[in-house]
Amino acid sequence: MALTGRTALLAALGSLPVGILAPSWTGMLAVNAPLSLAILCDYALAAPVRTLRFTRSGDTSVRLGDAAEVQLTVTNSSGRPLRAQLRDAWPPSSWMSGSEQASARHQLVVPPGERRRLTTVLRPSRRGDRQAERITVRSFGPLGLTARQGHHRVPWTVRVLPPFTSRKHLPSRLARLRELDGRTSVLIRGQGTEFDSLRDYVVGDDTRSIDWRATARRSTVAVRTWRPERDRHILIVLDTGRTSAGRVGDVPRLDAAMDAALLLSALASRAGDRVGMLAYDRRVRAQVQGRSAGEILPALVDAFAPLEPELVETDAQGLSAAALQNAPRRSLLVLLTSLDAAPIEEGLLPVLPQLTRRHTVLVASVADPHIEQMSHSRGSIEAVYDAAAATQAQSQRRRTAEQLQRHGVTVVDTTPDKLAPALADAYLALKAAGRL
Repeated sequence: MALTGRTALLAALGSLPVGILAPSWTGMLAVNAPLSLAILCDYALAAPVRTLRFTRSGDTSVRLGDAAEVQLTVTNSSGRPLRAQLRDAWPPSSWMSGSEQASARHQLVVPPGERRRLTTVLRPSRRGDRQAERITVRSFGPLGLTARQGHHRVPWTVRVLPPFTSRKHLPSRLARLRELDGRTSVLIRGQGTEFDSLRDYVVGDDTRSIDWRATARRSTVAVRTWRPERDRHILIVLDTGRTSAGRVGDVPRLDAAMDAALLLSALASRAGDRVGMLAYDRRVRAQVQGRSAGEILPALVDAFAPLEPELVETDAQGLSAAALQNAPRRSLLVLLTSLDAAPIEEGLLPVLPQLTRRHTVLVASVADPHIEQMSHSRGSIEAVYDAAAATQAQSQRRRTAEQLQRHGVTVVDTTPDKLAPALADAYLALKAAGRL
């Protein structure tokens, strides 16, 4: 039983004349006895809560930043009308800060034997699975003096997917891919690419592309056109160790790496290459293999959704073994990790020869834009010290990148908003050079 504010107000109003005119137990009984009787009658006439039936429907997935609607159907199977307040509880991260109160609470009236549908709008602030908590119902009597209260559990899960903000860069990279593929007038020939077709020579073509045998069989000069090799295997390896938990700008490093991986996967699948994914720290956290071009992007988004950083040091030896096991033939290994000196020098560099011996390796890392801003700070002693510290940090990252490059590794190191397009450009450059 839950008493309402109306009950407290009536008790206070009845106590005033008793306290002034007849301050006695008899006066108190004269006021409280009818009020208590009214409370019991109101409680008896309130619709029971335990007999209510609930069903859910609606969205089961949503991109981070978008809204999801979950419908809750309330069926009143009793013979009394239901006048109720209902709270549909979800984890705090299911709403933006401050919006939970308005979104989760509902007022409803359900006549006997009928049903009503309520809509709870979720706007999650984090990736992952959001599971519905218990439903709390407070059923009021016709006088509004008291209420029956109870709880129900109706399971429902909404998976919050990565936002894939870098998809805006996909059209421009696909245009460059078409140029590489020979579908436009700009033809780029790279060492190790595949022969595509013959066409007539036009002024400006490379004379080394002239096919003299084909020219001898026809009345015009024929040149060969080339396209990048297809059906290559690309394995994206996400380092989910402690360094991926750091926030850079407004997002964790891991989220920025996921966004870059999604753009690269979308581009590579359009190019006819096969894409796989491996998330690793000290064990495999997520894996996607053997998906077709149309399935790879949804599979990656679904695998990334519940993935969270682990506060452990990444096992570089285990990561290398897992990558070699999942990339049995020559592939492009894209390692999304940190360029901090200690993890690279103590972890990655010792196992790097095993990877570069069999595969083409590309290392991509998220740089902190705040360090770039600090390096240009001037105007005070503190700003000068900040600039010196930032410059030292940048120099250390450059030295680490140079160490990797001496082993034949392509390095991409830039801020979160530029990482995805820079990684796509590096992939296209490798493809144009015939290194895949």
